[in-house]
Amino acid sequence: MRMIEQQGALYGVVLAGGTGTRLWPLSRAGHPKFLHPLTGTDASLLQATVDRMDQLSSSDRVFVVTGVAHAAEVVRQLTEVPADNVLIEPSPRDSCAAIALAAAVIARREPEAIMGAFASDHLIADKAQFTRVIQQAMGGARQGLLMTLGITPTRPETGYGYLECGSVVGDGPVMAVQEFKEKPTYDVAESYVKSGNYLWNAGMFVWRVDVFLAELSRQQPQLAAGISRIAQAWDSPAREEVLGEVWPTLPRISVDYAVMEGAATVGRVGTIPGDFGWNDVGDFHTLGEVLVSDHAGNVVVGNEADGSKAGVLLRETENLVVVPTPGRLVAALGVRDLVIVDTPDAVLVCPRDRAQEVKSLVDALKDTDRLHYI
Repeated sequence: MRMIEQQGALYGVVLAGGTGTRLWPLSRAGHPKFLHPLTGTDASLLQATVDRMDQLSSSDRVFVVTGVAHAAEVVRQLTEVPADNVLIEPSPRDSCAAIALAAAVIARREPEAIMGAFASDHLIADKAQFTRVIQQAMGGARQGLLMTLGITPTRPETGYGYLECGSVVGDGPVMAVQEFKEKPTYDVAESYVKSGNYLWNAGMFVWRVDVFLAELSRQQPQLAAGISRIAQAWDSPAREEVLGEVWPTLPRISVDYAVMEGAATVGRVGTIPGDFGWNDVGDFHTLGEVLVSDHAGNVVVGNEADGSKAGVLLRETENLVVVPTPGRLVAALGVRDLVIVDTPDAVLVCPRDRAQEVKSLVDALKDTDRLHYI
């Protein structure tokens, strides 16, 4: 059990939703990527997300928002987190409803609590630095700011949104966020990085629950009213009835669009630059970059510490990302820069530089009603 100073401790909220379609066929609707051990250890992405909060939150202050299909596995994987802290959303309504539900439930326990909201499928290399940055962000949250973590860009990345930073707030290190920027073209991304005024938007947030819920009411009154109704019934026998009635009526919108962009325009959003080895594991190419490779750049997902892996035979290969399935051999000879994913009912082979396009295969399966592969 984690021993954390309770006064002023963080409530950690983990968003465990989505299916990770760019990691198909490993990631499926019934067993999405956050439940898989893609960390280079035996821990799943979800378990690693909860573990890295161990200096910030005690186990009883960790909440997970997930869907009906994944709740049992989430509870099974997170043995230290109370089952009552797994908040089950009846259907996906995007990140704003999920975060708002957690904020409202936490506010019933501690009205001015500070919560942090984190995706369940990100990798963080430097846990100690991550902890320091979150503690700094908590300082901004105590001042009444909605804090979003920015990542210092290492390249002109077109796959991420950006934060345009303004002046330092107070004595620092908090900076004002002037504007949220959509995913840019390469030239625009290059200009962002050169300017030094922009950070990657990592989708990690820290704020006081009362401040967030007030801003939600200002910008999204319908969503806020619905969440309030659900929260009022949360500890009563009417919880499931009210949840089932209200949840489908909530707007399906991300927290960036619903709250953060509007809050930034009125000076209510701050950021802390983070440099702690963040990666969102969006596709197999990215996974190959963050996991340990052999001398030729080959990565076998699920590899043993000594580099050995039963079920894989590679000869004269370079820069492969291989995901084997138990009980079957994956052999490759004389190829390079490929993704090879073997699962019991589907095999994927594609060039690493087209790994982002795997989502289109999932879309094609939906269009042709082959939903059992999804």
